[in-house]
Amino acid sequence: MTRSDSVITGLDRITYGIADLPEGRRFFSDWGLRLVHDDADRVVFETAESAQIVLRPMDAKDLPPAIEEGPTVREVVWGVDTAAQLKYLAERLEAATTVEGWTDGRLQCRDPVGLSLGFQMTNRRRARVVGAATNAYGRISRVNEPSPLYERAHPVRLSHIVLSTNAIEEHVAFYRDVLGFHLSDSYPGDGYFLRCQAEGGHHDLFLLRNASEGPALNHVSFMVRDIYEVFGGGLHMSRCGWQTAVGPGRHPISSAIFWYMKSPCGALVEYYADEDYVTAEWQPRELERSAENFAEWAITGGIDSTTRKQKKI
Repeated sequence: MTRSDSVITGLDRITYGIADLPEGRRFFSDWGLRLVHDDADRVVFETAESAQIVLRPMDAKDLPPAIEEGPTVREVVWGVDTAAQLKYLAERLEAATTVEGWTDGRLQCRDPVGLSLGFQMTNRRRARVVGAATNAYGRISRVNEPSPLYERAHPVRLSHIVLSTNAIEEHVAFYRDVLGFHLSDSYPGDGYFLRCQAEGGHHDLFLLRNASEGPALNHVSFMVRDIYEVFGGGLHMSRCGWQTAVGPGRHPISSAIFWYMKSPCGALVEYYADEDYVTAEWQPRELERSAENFAEWAITGGIDSTTRKQKKI
């Protein structure tokens, strides 16, 4: 598959298998997603673009196998725009790997570490929200208008997923050569930032080498409308009693402002805004896997919602 053959447009759905469904429901309600289905076996949330987070009991018999112990991701569903693109993707997958079949119009297979993948015609729609304008030297975009203060976040996009892998070369080759993802940047031999389309946000998938252990979920990321909503969302989660892993902070490799929270559904979740937007002319960079390339700056443990200062840890 050549770079021009890329047909996947983004993440449509992530399904978690979790130990405590009410706790997971409370977490993603506080996170700011819209609850669209709620029963004893399945809880479904949506972003503003209608991408979904699905919570299931981790012992549900119809869930795909887990890639690690405990609460974690059980299925990742990617979207395409047309039936012809889905058929084309099926042909590519059948030529390169074992396709498990079709379920309700969704093509299913597994990636090299056993994570269940689905591919479907996308349900995502453009959200009717606009981020706040910013003012920079020589580029004034906000006049006679203060920047916003958000009481909480309402994520716009299910943006990217990060997986630790003990099969980094095979994993990267599958997503690049079979699924047509594009390399944005890398920590050679250690980590690869991949995007679905030649033109778009910096990454939809980050694969991070984990040589000593098996595969694992690292985090799931949600775009909010602007950097101010990152701060409002993180402070709201702090008020709700959820624990910050790290943030707020800034990633130099994608320029994004971030805030990571610990999730009862497995690993971390991230609010972010203002990532780099790249095209086919972008030249991938090779960077060292280091603290300074992860974060230009970051606050450990988050900000206390009462004092508005760094939490004491």
